[in-house]
Amino acid sequence: MRTSNPALSDKAFQTDAPASGKVMTINGTVNKTGMLLSLCIFVAAVSWDKAFTAAEQTGSAAALFPWMIGSSIAGLIIALITVFKKTAAPITAPLYAIVEGVFIGIISAFFEMSYPGIVFQAATLTFGVLFALLLAYRSGLIKATENFKLGIAAATGGIFLVYLASMVLGFFGISMPLIHDSGVIGIGFSLFVVVIAALNLVLDFDFIENGAAQGAPKYLEWYAAFGLLVTLIWLYIEILRLLSKLRSR
Repeated sequence: MRTSNPALSDKAFQTDAPASGKVMTINGTVNKTGMLLSLCIFVAAVSWDKAFTAAEQTGSAAALFPWMIGSSIAGLIIALITVFKKTAAPITAPLYAIVEGVFIGIISAFFEMSYPGIVFQAATLTFGVLFALLLAYRSGLIKATENFKLGIAAATGGIFLVYLASMVLGFFGISMPLIHDSGVIGIGFSLFVVVIAALNLVLDFDFIENGAAQGAPKYLEWYAAFGLLVTLIWLYIEILRLLSKLRSR
């Protein structure tokens, strides 16, 4: 099995099932994914409200910018801990949902202030893509073949390198041309990233299904739910970026 989602690597399920017989199931993973999504959305709603309240009182929500940066850094740290210590997932996965909820709520508010209505559109499209791809996967319309997995993994790695280069150049005041603009190339790049992020969901579905079939330990339900949340947050942010570029034209 192979997936380009770093949280769901090839070795994620290479561990013996516990003697108690409590093993990972698809239903258990779905339930825990729902819990994490609900927690993330609740915290995001609170952060969203705080951002708009700050904007109404001071004329700007800039005071919450450090919270957005801090939560994104905290999310990265918790994600790395979860990836390297999978047994901690029942604790770290909810923590990740909380800090990412702070990040999602604030950044969504910033986008909404600039482009009213964009958050509802992005959220609708994100869940629409999730259910459409799940239906396509379950019906067999999309199959996670080895070549498919290799292609998505390579594309995801390439996107990561582009974003990494953009971030490093940003420290020196250099902006990577074209891809962040609202021109044809910038929109095309964002559309490509959205497609790759969406197709990562197919790989995740396949990996979770195989993990459950192998009788992986019960705690990996939290780990798998965490991996799906990582992909969904990435997809949502990329859809926000794409819609903002389209709206700014």
